[in-house]
Amino acid sequence: MSWHGRGGGKGRRYRDDYDRREPVESPQDKMRSAIFRLGEVDPVEELPQLEQQIRELQPPNISNIAEALRIGVTEQPYKIPHYAALLRLLHEQPSEGTSLGRQLLEEIWKGFQTYVDQLSWRETRFCIHFFSHLALAGIISPDSLATLIQSFTAVLDEFGVPQGRAKRAALCAGEGLMIVSPVFALVDAGRILPPSTQEAIITAIEAFNESTKTAKALVHPMVLFDGTVENADELLDALLASCHALQAPGAAAPFPQPYAGYSALEDEAFSLPSVLVPPEVTELEGTDDDAPVKKEEWPEYFVQLFENDVTPDFKTPEGYVIRVDLMAIVDIFEVNRKECARLLLEYPKWTLPGTFKPKLGAPAAVDPVIEKDWLLENTMIETILGAYFLLPEASQKSIYYMGVITELCKLAPQSAGPAVGKSIRKLFGYLADGLDVDVSRRFAEWFAIHMSNFGFQWVWKEWLPDLDLVPQHPRRAFMRRVLEYEIRLSYFDRIAKTLPPQMQEPDAYVLPKVAPGPHFPYEDPSRPFRFNTLTSTHVTSKVIAHLDTLKASVEAADADVNSEHVVLSIAIQSLLHIGARSFSHLLNAIERYLPLLRHVVSHGTSDTKSEIQTSVASFWKENSQMVVIVFDKLMQYQIVDPTDVINWTFERGTESHDELSSVRCIGGLQWDLVKGALDKANGRVNIARKKVAALRKEDDDTRAQAIAKEGTAMEVDDSKPDDIPENPALTTALKAFSSLVREQKTGLSRALEGFVSCLAPPESSAHPKPESRTVISPAAWEDRANWGKEEWNVWETWCWYRHFCRVYSPYLRTYSTTLTTVSFARFEGSEDPAGALLQKIYNTSTGAD
Repeated sequence: MSWHGRGGGKGRRYRDDYDRREPVESPQDKMRSAIFRLGEVDPVEELPQLEQQIRELQPPNISNIAEALRIGVTEQPYKIPHYAALLRLLHEQPSEGTSLGRQLLEEIWKGFQTYVDQLSWRETRFCIHFFSHLALAGIISPDSLATLIQSFTAVLDEFGVPQGRAKRAALCAGEGLMIVSPVFALVDAGRILPPSTQEAIITAIEAFNESTKTAKALVHPMVLFDGTVENADELLDALLASCHALQAPGAAAPFPQPYAGYSALEDEAFSLPSVLVPPEVTELEGTDDDAPVKKEEWPEYFVQLFENDVTPDFKTPEGYVIRVDLMAIVDIFEVNRKECARLLLEYPKWTLPGTFKPKLGAPAAVDPVIEKDWLLENTMIETILGAYFLLPEASQKSIYYMGVITELCKLAPQSAGPAVGKSIRKLFGYLADGLDVDVSRRFAEWFAIHMSNFGFQWVWKEWLPDLDLVPQHPRRAFMRRVLEYEIRLSYFDRIAKTLPPQMQEPDAYVLPKVAPGPHFPYEDPSRPFRFNTLTSTHVTSKVIAHLDTLKASVEAADADVNSEHVVLSIAIQSLLHIGARSFSHLLNAIERYLPLLRHVVSHGTSDTKSEIQTSVASFWKENSQMVVIVFDKLMQYQIVDPTDVINWTFERGTESHDELSSVRCIGGLQWDLVKGALDKANGRVNIARKKVAALRKEDDDTRAQAIAKEGTAMEVDDSKPDDIPENPALTTALKAFSSLVREQKTGLSRALEGFVSCLAPPESSAHPKPESRTVISPAAWEDRANWGKEEWNVWETWCWYRHFCRVYSPYLRTYSTTLTTVSFARFEGSEDPAGALLQKIYNTSTGAD
């Protein structure tokens, strides 16, 4: 915008005119962008052009170019063979002196050493891929690369090496070995490596992999308490199978080698310096009872959804390379699901010709290296769902995986849509074969959200034959859970119209009998006791006075009625009735009447908190989501503690209220309540730990400054620090931290005891549950077609206990001595199969087995 003065004087421009101009890219910036964008059209054709662009940059900024290459390698690992070819081209030196490629490689190595020192495992792993390809290109000596790989297998021999550290080191070593296997097979005496080197690397990985055998049974997506089924592939198992396959005579490289046709270099190959992988940094702050914050690492199982002629077999070299590339794209581009979907669809350009079946109308691959013709969209869906269903939890948020699949269906509806449908049908079939309960829950969430993005259109009539199964069968339970989620995303009447008439019948137990909403009995005029004076505008003191009057009326009307419980139920449900319209109404109601809730708890009896939770569950009995939300808010405002919620869940929450539930059995709602309570307790401990650490640092700084002021910086008197007063904030924080740790420990103990009491009750118990001891036998599992309500409900409880142990294993390990004594002491010397299995699962999760 400009302004012209009077009489045609000179114009004056505002600063905005200059700020709006596009920034001018420097030659260095253009070069970096060109490196990052390599392969937008044809990577092989673009390599000579990119080489020329880099050579023409004068003076060459070695560190800048090397950084761009290093970022490209670690952020776009599917381009690594072509980045290796680019560096090979830059090693050609037209004149004497050190080649540009050699200078870049030396600078890249410095960055790699930084990754190793910082234990940046993902970047380290992809740099090893890069170095391995450079060895194939003749730039790096195979001997030095083998030494580098062996430095990572040495991690596997460390005493007490953590599962996560060992797994990452094994991936670095194994994948590096996979890539350079063609080098090991060379007959040139100057470059061949002894077979013992290959065998030593593979043997080290196999020894570690064998040590995780017991842990694998706990995270397999198919539950069988007496073994596993072959419906999933484990990551290290697939890696080892691929390594063995590449050792066979005549094995071909499963990845492109754009540098293969280049002439041999005259210069001596670069010898990689030795590397020592530093130890993990352990968090030492906190007390001995402080549970570790770091999540436990487990073996990674990826569920199989298609036959090997449709998608590549994970346990073959080709399948392993493709899956690793696709998983890297999904993990790295989690900041942009649309970009991730676009890159996934463009992935075939980075593979060997003939790997994937060409799209409709596209020309067939010219001179295909392999003739597999796998389906790209099926492979992508299988890879994404495999990562989504990892146990105990996925590496990214669930909604991200769902969003990527949705974007794929939008970009390629003709091919991605059928792949999604086939995946859903395959997973639905797995439900009858022991699909893990948490995988089933995630499957239901994805199914519901995916349907909501495409008009809730599904061929429900395909599943009509399954209505002949018992209502507690996993397939029937899955239908109910999906429709519950869909109703949350839409509304009851719309979802009901998408179902066949047979599924809408009440005795089908598929659709809820009524729309989810509040159940407020005290607005019924026929009720003997009503409370109509609680509204959002009443003063809390008047409400409390009225409750006392109402209590006297109840006692006068019926002396046999527990007046405390009646009045408490009326007050709590009246409060919930005010907040029943929306979440904001609920929060406003709780915050306004927070003094009322605290008064009720402080002046109540020992079971007041339990009655509050019972009133909430009764009011929202048609909407389980609201039960979980209200319980969470009650814990947030400290009306009830996490331990109170866990106690209520195993005592009152496992009472049978309908035709579907069983006494002393845990279902999806009960697990959500237990998990919410434990997460709340653990989260409070983590927050308190950080606060203590910050106050300790502040206190140490204050003491150091006080000592310095006394002039004792070089020679400190031992009595001086005692003269500095204690930090009252630190003292208070330590007390609060100790209290929260006790609450955390109590909550874990109560949850473990609750599962034990449900699955292995004494024979003298009111509910001995003989089914809990029979369903875990192989013979009973083979006869599961004849299971009824009790057997399936007990089976689900066993599965939730399995999930509880693996999710909270870091915390259970911290308190393992106490928890074992309290929960499993009565099974010593016993031959109870339920008790033995309970302890076996627990020991596996804590590393004691």
